[in-house]
Amino acid sequence: MDALRAELRRLRAEAAAEVQALESDLRAVFEASRESNADDEHDPEGSTIAYERAQLTAVLDATRRRLADLDDALARVDAGTYGVCTRCGRPIPPERLLARPSARTCVTCA
Repeated sequence: MDALRAELRRLRAEAAAEVQALESDLRAVFEASRESNADDEHDPEGSTIAYERAQLTAVLDATRRRLADLDDALARVDAGTYGVCTRCGRPIPPERLLARPSARTCVTCA
């Protein structure tokens, strides 16, 4: 269990660092758009600032969800319920947990 907890903490630290980096990137995009009066909506040379903001926001939201899922997995480890399907109560196959360490459900219930 100690190795599992350590791996979940490592994955959580990576996700937390990614959240910080994405938040920084998003702030930079917002700052850039405030300082520019360019009409990027009609620029045929690439993506718009609005598109970049939307992309970054979507990735940030997904990363925050992954972070929350890892926090939940760590709480299940502490509670002794990690690896048990939250729907049917059966064990989650180790292969699924290796592929998706924060899995809450077995393959059948997913």
